[in-house]
Formats: sequence, structure tokens, C-alpha cells
Amino acid sequence: YFGMAVSNNLLVCYLLFVVYGLYAAATEGIAKAWISNISRREDTATAIGTYTAFQSVASLIASAGAGAVWLWFGPVALFGISGCVAIGVAIYLTLIRIHRAL
Repeated sequence: YFGMAVSNNLLVCYLLFVVYGLYAAATEGIAKAWISNISRREDTATAIGTYTAFQSVASLIASAGAGAVWLWFGPVALFGISGCVAIGVAIYLTLIRIHRAL
């Protein structure tokens, strides 16, 4: 995200977008596999469908918010905020993992 925010090179932005797409493709199936493992066999399709429905609503809300930030403040602000949020989530998840290990 930060790279997209600060880069003036279109090729670099395309490369970062491809890397982001690879990340998204590599991690998307993991949640559905996890849901398949924790739900009862007869409820698997319902569980995955419910997850996907909530994920879609969350994406709609996030995309609308991102569009508003882009419109009012520009792409640099959007990608900067996204980068900060991503770092914050990474720190939070790391702290949870450390706390559980104790």
C-alpha cells in the first residue's frame, strides 16, 4: 500500500498490484478451508455461504469508504491510510500470538 502511495512510476504500481493480487489469490481459499474444517459436514455449504455474504457486505462498505477517501483526499491518502491500518492489524495479531504463547 505504501509503495502505491509514494510511487510515481506506473510500472512499479502495476508490479505492486500484481503482487497484491497474488497475495489475495493465495490467501482467499484458506478461510473457506478453515470453515469447512470447523463446521458440521451437513452445514458446510451454509457456513461458507454465510461467510461469503458477510465478506461481500464488508467489502462493499470498505470499498465505499475507500472511494470516499480517494475522492476527497486523493490516492496518496487512501494508500497511506491502508498501509497504516495493515501495519496496525499486523501488530495486533502479533501481540495476540505473543499473549497466547505466554
